Amino acid sequence: MKRVLSVVFQFILYLVVFGIGSLLPGANVLPTWSISTGPGRLFVYDGLLLMLLIYVVILLIAAARKRINITFPNATIALVLALIIGLLMKFGFKSV
Repeated sequence: MKRVLSVVFQFILYLVVFGIGSLLPGANVLPTWSISTGPGRLFVYDGLLLMLLIYVVILLIAAARKRINITFPNATIALVLALIIGLLMKFGFKSV
């Protein structure tokens, strides 16, 4: 049960960070890192990079606590699910 809750809470954390990170460049809070995905379309990957940064920080904390064997699969499952759901929700995609 603890593992399921861990995956759910990490999934929510990653999804929120991905969404907020995709919106911050529009508010001129951060410089925009983006790539063109077609004529008139951009993918702003700031949210994706912030999500990956949070993932690495969680894994570093787990390694310092010597619990990497438990944390790695949970964090990876949550990251992959958040990435899939975030891209399906079109986080980061922008029309210019």
